[in-house]
Amino acid sequence: HVQLVESGGGLVQAGESLNLSCVASGRTSRNVVMAWFRQAPAKEREVVAIISGTDTTTWYADSMKGRIAILRDNARNTVALRMNSLKSEDTAVYYCAATSLTKNLVNDASWYNYWGQGTQVTVSS
Repeated sequence: HVQLVESGGGLVQAGESLNLSCVASGRTSRNVVMAWFRQAPAKEREVVAIISGTDTTTWYADSMKGRIAILRDNARNTVALRMNSLKSEDTAVYYCAATSLTKNLVNDASWYNYWGQGTQVTVSS
């Protein structure tokens, strides 16, 4: 099993930056594909960034491309999401997720079998 714990959410103003962190633990936490999803009120959960478990391959959603970076530190079992130029529409609960079901960078939430509890990001305009 993999346990995921997010941190770093908070309230910021539009245009500001925020860094989220996800610490993974468990026997199978290394070298798995990990991702950040978000869910805004009354909206479906959507993926924003994915990173490979074995190299630095990444994928970003068009909605945030150019404003975010997903980074992985396998030595510390952490995955970070650095967000810049935040907009009010980025307000959501952000979730860290991992999958042991595939090594592909999948953007379908159903492929992710481990989830963190979520961290709230609120961007005021």
